[in-house]
Amino acid sequence: MSRIGKQPVALPDGVTAEIEGSELSVKGPKGTLTMSLADDLEYKVEDGKILVTPANDTKQARSFWGMQRTLVSNLVVGVTDGFTKTLEITGVGYRAQSQGKTLKLQLGYSHDVDYAIPEGIEIKTPDQTTVEISGIDKQQVGQVAAEIRKWRKPEPYKGKGIKYRGEYIFRKEGKKK
Repeated sequence: MSRIGKQPVALPDGVTAEIEGSELSVKGPKGTLTMSLADDLEYKVEDGKILVTPANDTKQARSFWGMQRTLVSNLVVGVTDGFTKTLEITGVGYRAQSQGKTLKLQLGYSHDVDYAIPEGIEIKTPDQTTVEISGIDKQQVGQVAAEIRKWRKPEPYKGKGIKYRGEYIFRKEGKKK
């Protein structure tokens, strides 16, 4: 039995959910998100809650149960509050600047890195070493953060690079003389 899957997903005020065929659409103050439904599970919208239950007692249905309930929960949180990831840039001369639909990164290369901001994502740079990525789709926010971080991952000797806020970089000792 899935402990996560057994819990219903509560719909806050101003959020509506509809099941049409094999798609669940959740509409809220920040927008609308849709998700395709798994075949081995049953979804019900009733009394301001979304219930996810296995349709049969197969191993696949039980293994999808908790994950699908979490994905439904992410839809509800996304259309009400949204998701945010914060990146911190460390290094001499490393900086970021948001310019319209592009993010300009200076990361020690001979050229600037211009990252085109995808639709549905908002990027803010409160200062030159902080990048805040926000949006309603959790997967898309995480993907954009990973793509930006990929340009200069933090290195273990001085810690230079792009890291997530709160991420611990395992530091190595330098060469001995």
